Amino acid sequence: MPPRGVKKGPKRARQYEHIKKSEKEAGRSEDRAEEIAARAVNKEKARSGSGPGGRTREQLYNDAKKLGIEGRSKMSKSQLQRAVAGAES
Repeated sequence: MPPRGVKKGPKRARQYEHIKKSEKEAGRSEDRAEEIAARAVNKEKARSGSGPGGRTREQLYNDAKKLGIEGRSKMSKSQLQRAVAGAES
């Protein structure tokens, strides 16, 4: 069963099961295989910006840099989100 926060949708569930199976075949315990699979899926969700917190601060910072937003290095994640959203619209 996928960890909490992983949708039952086909892609994430398949990804979770595939990683878990691979880890078990590599000799990991059931618990360890589940942990590794959950972390990998959550990391991918964060990279794509579809996780619970949306894009990471680093992703937002890079977007702000591309948009030429000044003062970005001193901004918090929420400030970067607002700045990037304002610049994109």
